[in-house]
Amino acid sequence: MPVGTTATVKGITPDQLRATGAQMVLANTFHLHLQPGEDLVASAGGLHQFMGWSGPMLTDSGGYQVFSLSSLRQISEGGVVFRSPRDGRLIELTPEKATRIQNALGADVIMAFDECPPFPASQAQVQLATERTYRWLERCLQAHERPTDQALFGIVQGGTYPQLRRQAAGSLATLDLPGYAIGGVSVGEPGELIAQIVRSTAPLLPWGKPRYLMGVGTYREIVQAVAAGVDLFDCVIPTRLARHGAVLVRGERWNIKNACFRADLTPLDPSCPCYTCQNFTRAYLAHLWHCREFLVYTLLSIHNLTELVGFTSRLRQAILADRLGEEFGEWLSPAQGLESEAILS
Repeated sequence: MPVGTTATVKGITPDQLRATGAQMVLANTFHLHLQPGEDLVASAGGLHQFMGWSGPMLTDSGGYQVFSLSSLRQISEGGVVFRSPRDGRLIELTPEKATRIQNALGADVIMAFDECPPFPASQAQVQLATERTYRWLERCLQAHERPTDQALFGIVQGGTYPQLRRQAAGSLATLDLPGYAIGGVSVGEPGELIAQIVRSTAPLLPWGKPRYLMGVGTYREIVQAVAAGVDLFDCVIPTRLARHGAVLVRGERWNIKNACFRADLTPLDPSCPCYTCQNFTRAYLAHLWHCREFLVYTLLSIHNLTELVGFTSRLRQAILADRLGEEFGEWLSPAQGLESEAILS
């Protein structure tokens, strides 16, 4: 799922996004609450109408932003009080409020409000956050006003402690939710620890319900998580890489700023169906980058999104043909673990 934090996938239009093959888009509850506010979005007919996207949408709950604003917030059983990074005003976010905001935004899938513990953290700290996440989920379910047209997913926390992950997954499974997410990864853990979390947690979630791994999206992360039984992903990697001049090509990461591309009159990837590869050369893209033309961010984003969406489509076809190991074995080596998005920060 491409990330459209503030009701836009950075640098590209909804029509361009559709052309990449993207089927579902994620938006951010926290940021949309701050600007422009859920009431305005609701008055526009909901997120789909507001941003001009007719496909499915998912909104997160704001829990990750609570984690990332650790210097600006206080957590209690009631919820979280924090200072807005925009204007410094005090804001309270509770499970009930996060759910009401998402009800107003109108996404098809909404997420329960959770507490994402940092890494590293003691087992006692993580257990407290994991148990609180479950109690907050119960409150989200009580506050959810649109259960017939918005699927509320629960989130499995538990840090790097397998027994806590097992307990959390078992507790959530008893609630028979529409879907389940694995949260609290990509928050600083080594790659192999992330791989272990995914491999041990995904099979514990109910068969036949969507399984969503939050916030990861490199080739290796996706393949290893799919092999473990995960269905959905979101990540800012395709567009963030593009804004740094990096492109994804057949499993590799290239830098369009490199001198080797300045006079290269071939497409980025002759086999890629995207608008960028069908119309422009590597030399032109390098030229745009060195001229600091905004168009380059759009063209690279279109390609990166098309590449990762196409990659997941090939994974799906390999599963249907029972050839996942043969076609994607290079990404399945557990010794190499999962790549970390930290390389992009």
